[in-house]
Amino acid sequence: MSVFKKNPEHDLRAQYKRVLEMGLVLSLVLHILLLQGYKKIKVKQVKREVNLETIQVEEIPQTQQQKSAPAPSRPTVPIASEDEDLPDDATIEDTDWDLDDEAPPPPPPPETSDDVPLFVPYDEPPTPIGGYPAIQKRLVYPEIAKKAGIEGQVVIRAIVNEEGNVTRTVVVKSLGPNGCDEAAINAIKSVKWKPAMQRDMPVKVWVSVPVIFKLK
Repeated sequence: MSVFKKNPEHDLRAQYKRVLEMGLVLSLVLHILLLQGYKKIKVKQVKREVNLETIQVEEIPQTQQQKSAPAPSRPTVPIASEDEDLPDDATIEDTDWDLDDEAPPPPPPPETSDDVPLFVPYDEPPTPIGGYPAIQKRLVYPEIAKKAGIEGQVVIRAIVNEEGNVTRTVVVKSLGPNGCDEAAINAIKSVKWKPAMQRDMPVKVWVSVPVIFKLK
């Protein structure tokens, strides 16, 4: 019989192949196990709820700014001119304007031995017989006042004595120089008066009488 000797180099190669094959098999098994384990892992999804609050936008009314009054203009300051040919400043004198204003009431009559005081106490005032319409009936409208269209009221202050006669008159409110004052005085004097009474005694007193001028 022939005896065959073992080659050590041949054994090392065969052992290397086995180790390599075993390593590949183990590697595949590990990969398969990892894939199966990954499938079993449950991924939990976290839901986040976000509450969005609705914001209401209100329209703000537009404010109106009050315009302030413009400032008054500053007065101009006169500047002296070097031109010698300019005329001198003219001075305007005060002028009395006649604006047909009503004449102010005259001062009360002075108190003398023959005059009546401005106020005498009485129980009943003097009144024209027939009332004040009787004075208006006796009134004669002046032609000048008619043509000028003058209307208004004349006030006459008169003294009515104990017999009921008008002895003195003063114009308190006039309509101007158109004859109305004289017409009012004549109408007042043409009417008989009931005198003022003081303790059942007639007294002489002042009385104010309005007379109306009105065109028909």
